[in-house]
Amino acid sequence: MTASRRSLRLFTASVTASAVLVGLTACNSPAPSKTATGAGTGAMAGAVVGGLGAGATGGNTSTGVLAGAAAGALIGGVVGMVKDSKERKEQDRLAQERAYQQELARKRAEEAKRKAEIDEELAVTQGFRISEMELADAQKKVQQANERLQKLKEERTAALTKKRALDEANEKLLLTEAEIARMEEELARLKSDDAAAAALAPAAPASPGGASAPAAGPNKAPGAP
Repeated sequence: MTASRRSLRLFTASVTASAVLVGLTACNSPAPSKTATGAGTGAMAGAVVGGLGAGATGGNTSTGVLAGAAAGALIGGVVGMVKDSKERKEQDRLAQERAYQQELARKRAEEAKRKAEIDEELAVTQGFRISEMELADAQKKVQQANERLQKLKEERTAALTKKRALDEANEKLLLTEAEIARMEEELARLKSDDAAAAALAPAAPASPGGASAPAAGPNKAPGAP
């Protein structure tokens, strides 16, 4: 029984030491795996919990530390291994997606290149079938169409110019008529005021012979022959 316990302690100590060593190595490596990190973290946490538990129950503290470290390393390693597996699957999926997109882009580029080559060959074939007369006739039609388009543009510009000139003339006419009406009203008011002032003016005094003096003409001074 004593030998069995001693063997168990030696096995537990070796497992714990290995777990702690793996955890420390994983923490110091550039990119530690989740399995190694989990095993190291679990071993350290398990050792603390095992030592505290053994001390609280009156057991052997060393045995508690070793047992806790071994259990923590095992549990932490399993948890880390699951995380590593998930990360590897995600990385594989992303790598496959990138590869698929690259292959798809390559195929599309090749298809576009082949289509451009086919279109060019078809254009060359059609070019051999075009006569000089057909080409000259097409160019003549293009020239006529351009001349027709230029004429239509000129007609449109002329119509727009006439419309703007008419609008400007109508606007000037309205302003002129409004000024005429204002001037007529002003002159009528002035004439009315002048007539009212003449009506209110006093009559000329009578002459000694009983006849009133003749009224002065508009262009003659009083007493002029």
